[in-house]
Amino acid sequence: MKVGLFIPCYVDALYPEAGVATYKLLKHFDVDVSYPEKQTCCGQPMANAGFERMAKPLARKFDDMFKDFDYVVAPSASCAAYVKVFYPHILEGEHECVSSKKIMDIVEFLHDVLKITSLPGSFNHVVSVHNSCHGVRELGLSSPSERNIPQFNKIIDLLKLIDGITIKEPERKDECCGFGGMFSVEETAISIRMGEDKIERHMATGAEYVTGPDSSCLMHMAGIAKRENKNIKFVHVSQILAAGL
Repeated sequence: MKVGLFIPCYVDALYPEAGVATYKLLKHFDVDVSYPEKQTCCGQPMANAGFERMAKPLARKFDDMFKDFDYVVAPSASCAAYVKVFYPHILEGEHECVSSKKIMDIVEFLHDVLKITSLPGSFNHVVSVHNSCHGVRELGLSSPSERNIPQFNKIIDLLKLIDGITIKEPERKDECCGFGGMFSVEETAISIRMGEDKIERHMATGAEYVTGPDSSCLMHMAGIAKRENKNIKFVHVSQILAAGL
């Protein structure tokens, strides 16, 4: 299978280590992966701010760039969810959107497509899992707590393959951390308070690290934790999964 690696703009600029870890994971499992160098932002920030028309040329470019791949894989649940859920509407009337059917978060791809059963290396730390909103409710990376369905968590399934790790979940495990993209800019006080509450619940598990599929959520909480001198670290799930590579 041919896989196109999509690295969201904020991951490229601020957390390239998450992108590198994703690439290492794909190569470890002998995936034919390519990184189109002219890729750009998927358009989510503009559309979330109310300027969907500005996202349209980016959606058009993205769809054309990744159309020949079997899958498009990204280390970002929110960006993957944006392409999957909103691109068909944005490109409606122009042509059928093909990338929305191919896009997957790295957790989703490893769990559902490759169905991996082992990983090398170890991570001898206590880790609390952050279930980001887009991952839970748009990509189905875990079961939403508000729904009366059998419980599952693909992030935890993969983390269990790592030797030495102790996995925890916070109380109110899939409540929003308060980032929400533009929400953190327009409603800063509420966003910070939500982040503080979420960090406290993660810390109450005894975790040394918080991990999840979205660097944006981790960035939001890490910023608050740093300013308030909270003793907890944040790391993208791909980096833990690639610890032995």
